Amino acid sequence: MSSSIRFLMCAPHHYEVDYVINPWMEGNIHRSSLATAQEQWQNLYQIISDRADVDLVKPQQGWPDMVFTANAGLILGNQVVLSRFLHPERQGEEPYFKAWFEEQGHEVFTLPSELPFEGAGDALLDREGRWLWAGYGFRTELDSHGLVAQWLNIEVLSLHLMDERFYHLDTCFCPLTGGYLLYYPPAFDAYSNRLIELRVPPEKRIAIDEPDAVNFACNAVNIDRTVIMNQASDELKARLAEVGFEVVETPLTEFLKAGGAAKCLTLRVTEPLHPEPAQGGLLVRTVTMTGHLLDSGLVSRALDLVMEGGGSFQVLNFDLGEQRQSTSSAEIRVSAPDREVMDEIMAQLIDLGAVALPEDQQDAHLVTITQAGVAPDDFYSSTIYPTEVRVRGQWVRVQGQRMDGVIVVSQTEPVATCKLLRDLAVGDQVIVGYDGIRSVRSTKDRSRAAHATEEFSFMGSGVSSERRVELIVEQVAWDLRRLRDQGGKVAVVAGPVVIHTGGGDHLSRLIREGYVQALLGGNAIAVHDIEQAMLGTSLGVDMKQGTSVRGGHRHHLRAINAIRRCGSIASAVEQGVLTKGVFYECVKNNVPFSLAGSIRDDGPLPDTKMDLIAAQADYARLIEGCDLILMLSTMLHAIGVGNMTPSGVKMVCVDINPAVVTKLADRGSLESTGVVTDVGLFLSLLVKQLDRLTQRHVVTKV
Repeated sequence: MSSSIRFLMCAPHHYEVDYVINPWMEGNIHRSSLATAQEQWQNLYQIISDRADVDLVKPQQGWPDMVFTANAGLILGNQVVLSRFLHPERQGEEPYFKAWFEEQGHEVFTLPSELPFEGAGDALLDREGRWLWAGYGFRTELDSHGLVAQWLNIEVLSLHLMDERFYHLDTCFCPLTGGYLLYYPPAFDAYSNRLIELRVPPEKRIAIDEPDAVNFACNAVNIDRTVIMNQASDELKARLAEVGFEVVETPLTEFLKAGGAAKCLTLRVTEPLHPEPAQGGLLVRTVTMTGHLLDSGLVSRALDLVMEGGGSFQVLNFDLGEQRQSTSSAEIRVSAPDREVMDEIMAQLIDLGAVALPEDQQDAHLVTITQAGVAPDDFYSSTIYPTEVRVRGQWVRVQGQRMDGVIVVSQTEPVATCKLLRDLAVGDQVIVGYDGIRSVRSTKDRSRAAHATEEFSFMGSGVSSERRVELIVEQVAWDLRRLRDQGGKVAVVAGPVVIHTGGGDHLSRLIREGYVQALLGGNAIAVHDIEQAMLGTSLGVDMKQGTSVRGGHRHHLRAINAIRRCGSIASAVEQGVLTKGVFYECVKNNVPFSLAGSIRDDGPLPDTKMDLIAAQADYARLIEGCDLILMLSTMLHAIGVGNMTPSGVKMVCVDINPAVVTKLADRGSLESTGVVTDVGLFLSLLVKQLDRLTQRHVVTKV
């Protein structure tokens, strides 16, 4: 028939599943029926021919997937972007499709050979010609979208595919006449779904369920108000009918074995030109990384972050160090579909130590605070890692480094400081965006990532942790002894479980013998320590017998009352009311402590700070200058301390619950060593190991 709509198809004379390049092909090698495939293709051809014109390209021996003409290229008007296939199994199709396009008089644009782009399989025009939806993630590289936008002069909206079953955009996404969209949301990441929702109003979005998706309902051919597909559920057909579409089903099961259906078997060659120029484009940044990139895993982590964040990368240069102790350097080109995605990627790359090229470096962008305690939306959020910012042409080390802070730059001198949001004052100049910021990583970091992975995989395994606990105890004991002898600083963050599990005496001894320089906790650890010291119970349980005592439920209140009568823990020690225990040792040995209160606290004790902001500030003061922090069975306080602790401070987190240690790592405290065990047992082993390290060596005479 004569029509303004034309399609390109290729007869399946040589069609076969000869290899596996997508999940649908697995288990289907040489299991397709050529006769059935030809019959199904002919039926599709006839249905389309009744509604549009169909051109044919000659099939070629040895290229069985040439039948899927959607991947020949992308056509807009008289211009064609030729496909660059990712897999060698299909790359031989390119010259045949190029020859056909040139014979038709099209202007053909050819991408670099190393830049995959699989045509209209991953690039679908909005049916009203307003923009181009372009997929990436499995077959097409994001970087190709910029060239497509430039050559075809059209706005490109990049969508990140996440489900390998839907390896091409046209397997899960089908723009329809009138601005409607048939699509399968779980095939995309959150950002892409948000982009779709911004461009397509709710009443025109037709989201399908998995049963329809795996039958390739989205891999459909749309001609005016007709939608041609392999199969659709009654519900989907009814939904399409409600908005004026007729569904024509034609079985294409033989082609499903190769991962394709109606849309894959066709290429629309009459796409209208849109008069408006392209409105957007890819953002591109080039960064460098230096250090022990391979053995630390930094390069692979950086590239994974780019891809997982919705971007794409190209390694422009990699200079491998000649020896194990030598550093390496990498130059990486990062592409992102918009500013929001690029900012998120750059934030994570900066954390890994990536910096802009010297010629691209610029001063950090500063914005003046106009409302106390409120930062601009795009403020830079600090991390635990030492950070430098570029101010008036020079790099300045940030002072008071901590996680989740805002960097404030002095207006009179090149000084940068971390501040909490609540501490921002009107007139402060804060850094926004990610220009002029770099994270400083030492060479000591090179094995930390691998070590952390080993720790957490160990804790998650079913292997007994007994020997691993002993190894960590040996290292912690060595560190404690070394730091005490060298005048270092150790802080302990402890929860009431320390007392319940019988660890109070061991912690008391560590304080008494000079291994601890600061103690942090909540109201509960002090209450139960004092209850045990004064009444021999913890939460009313006799610590020697392990049984509840009569009236024990009020023992902790009696302990609180006694301390409140004295006015403070220190006064109770001075008055002889408190004569032993963890906090007795703190007072007697001048070890400062800080107790942060909560809404659930009984009493509280006079020393407990119920002002949360004051408690946080006191915690920060006590951990300043720490070399080692022991976190003993207190998730909330451990995470809080981890957030305010800069990189370079070793942390050991002990808890019977693996989730506690994992949460600490998830919060960014990557320098923690985790051990899953009873905290009372850990402290007992630690004290015994310290005894071994400090006992006199006796030479036996024979």
